[in-house]
Amino acid sequence: MPKFPIEREIAFALKDVSRMLATYADQQGRDFGISSAQWSVLVRLDRSEGLKQSELAELLDLQPISLTRLLDRLADNGLIERRADPNDRRANRLYLTPAARPMLEQLGELSKRLMETVLDGLGAESRERLARDLNVLKDNLRAAINRNAQPQTNKVLIS
Repeated sequence: MPKFPIEREIAFALKDVSRMLATYADQQGRDFGISSAQWSVLVRLDRSEGLKQSELAELLDLQPISLTRLLDRLADNGLIERRADPNDRRANRLYLTPAARPMLEQLGELSKRLMETVLDGLGAESRERLARDLNVLKDNLRAAINRNAQPQTNKVLIS
């Protein structure tokens, strides 16, 4: 019988896997001169070009100043460009440059190899189940976060 509740062990395992995956991605990305954080920015933009910096910061759960530094490096390396938002003079929209496409292809191949290492020992059925279960966790967390973001009128303040 485990010493701690299984729910606690799952929470720790999820956090550990997330941290270790980022560390391993950083190690693997060094050959391309890219960090896992920069890699994440490129992949998100590949999925949704034209995001505002604020939208991307929220998606990546980054502070705007941290994202700005990442974007500056990527722009300096010719991988992204900022374009003025036609509807908001204060905002920029983010786009990949043509130079980013070959990098994303290489990173896609690297990602496949990386995830084969991570998922070694899990068959196709287990991988599909894991993906479904993780999506349930994401949905549960998204709903809880949205509920907590709603103004609470019945909160009791303890002084």
